[in-house]
Amino acid sequence: MLAVYNTINNTIVRTEKPEEKGSWINLINPTEEEITLITKAIGIEDYFIKDVLDDEERPRIETENNQILVIINVPIIQDATVIYETIPLGIILTENHLVTVCLQEVDVLKDFANGKVRGMETHKKTRFLFQILYKSASLYLTLLREIEKKTNEIELALHKSMKNKELIRLLNLQKSLVYFTTSLKSNEKVMDKMLRTKVLKVYEEDQDLLEDVIIENKQAVEMAETYSNISSSMMDAFASIISNNLNMVMKFLASITIILALPTMLASFFGMNVKIPFQTSDYGFGIVVGMSVVLCFGGVIFLMKKDMF
Repeated sequence: MLAVYNTINNTIVRTEKPEEKGSWINLINPTEEEITLITKAIGIEDYFIKDVLDDEERPRIETENNQILVIINVPIIQDATVIYETIPLGIILTENHLVTVCLQEVDVLKDFANGKVRGMETHKKTRFLFQILYKSASLYLTLLREIEKKTNEIELALHKSMKNKELIRLLNLQKSLVYFTTSLKSNEKVMDKMLRTKVLKVYEEDQDLLEDVIIENKQAVEMAETYSNISSSMMDAFASIISNNLNMVMKFLASITIILALPTMLASFFGMNVKIPFQTSDYGFGIVVGMSVVLCFGGVIFLMKKDMF
């Protein structure tokens, strides 16, 4: 999909002119025809676009013929319940255009396309880049808080669980945290390179924004590492809890089996074809039932003292 935006009277509007100066061109899983159209219209390197379409592409910053390619990893929600992953987002800066490339539509860019980001101007390419980076770091923080809430919900369920369902959900969240931690650290290297090498011309009014981006990203890295460590510890702890819960159930069932075996054993004695007490008594059956009840009651008291119930 190809979409072109421009800022007119401080308002983001969609246009059909990718060659227009100051435009933002957004490519979502573009076709060969769309790639050819854009490369001819604004003269960017086609491999800049194609590199980003590899979902295993690592974050980096690269320059070629006064064009700058910035690749970062942005978060996506793969499954609304537990799965979060990351995907490469390419941002290409030319003299007159800014191009974003991604394999699928991502939440990071939605607010920009809808004109909901304050101070956004498509022709201010460096600021626009920093705003995208800041939005990405903020989205990571938001999703990390959601992961924390889901982890707490799973924790409550695991206290009473004897199944693997909650552990699998926790494992999926842990995988998401690993993806987030790896991607955030890679993004951090890209931002540090921007700051260190001066590959971008950073205007004075944008300096604070870049520093905010780096701070926000570092906060997300620390939060992801903390949650990942907690999740890893919880996996081990709750695996033991599930095992203990199952052992308690088995212990209870074993105790019930013992209690039920007592009247069965007594009945088997009185069912033998030999002389036994009470066989001529009119109250023999009641006496046997009473003895069974007493034996069961005594067994329950004994097992309770042994903490078997």
